[in-house]
Amino acid sequence: MSYKVRLAMFEGPFDLLVYLIENLQMNIYDIQISEITGQYLEYIRNMQKHNINVSTEFMVLAAELIEIKSKMMLPKTTEENEALELEDPRSQLAYRLMAYKECKKRSEMLSIRQDIMAGIFEKPQEDISVYLDNPDEYLSLGIEDFARAFTAFLQRKQRLEETRRHYSSIERDKVTTEERMNFIRGRFRKAFRGGMKELNFNELVAKKDRYDAAISFVSVLQMMREGYLDANQQDTYGEILVHKGIRDFEEGLENIDGNK
Repeated sequence: MSYKVRLAMFEGPFDLLVYLIENLQMNIYDIQISEITGQYLEYIRNMQKHNINVSTEFMVLAAELIEIKSKMMLPKTTEENEALELEDPRSQLAYRLMAYKECKKRSEMLSIRQDIMAGIFEKPQEDISVYLDNPDEYLSLGIEDFARAFTAFLQRKQRLEETRRHYSSIERDKVTTEERMNFIRGRFRKAFRGGMKELNFNELVAKKDRYDAAISFVSVLQMMREGYLDANQQDTYGEILVHKGIRDFEEGLENIDGNK
């Protein structure tokens, strides 16, 4: 029973023979059969010397090479020489070698494609006939219904734009605690000049929105903490009355806004 012998460089007899031909830079259609046969047999002897069991395939090819070599060494008559020119004993071997090289080339290409495809994962095809088979659906609307729908669309777009402008305005008009504290000092100076000793908290809110009320409330608390203001509230949720604290407004103040 024969089996393939795989060495460090060769797999099978034709792999070895192609290597020898290319190593000697021979034309595959004009093989120096005597030299190739010698090297091929030497390689087989080395295999046997290293106790490698040579397969039948190697021995069959060796016999073929010896046969071709003997045919080319035998003297020929004129008629035989003409026949030899028509059919070279090496032609069949050259054809088989070319077929082997082509098969090996395609095998290497398929091996590369196998490695590439091993890293590709495909998604199973889905049934999309439910989308392809159904015709397009059209809305059945009269001119009045269409006009109402278009008007509702315009109104909704207008509301969105107004809301966007509103929040953009709030973001633009935000003030800092320091700016609001200067504003409160200015309001109290005007009140003092008019003879008023206290102000309702609502009078310290520049704009009647949540952010402005919150920034005013925080500013009043900060000024109470620093002693510039004081406040009292008689009832829960009642009015907050703010009046001057123990410290003078001018104490520790260098920059005051224009509300003087």
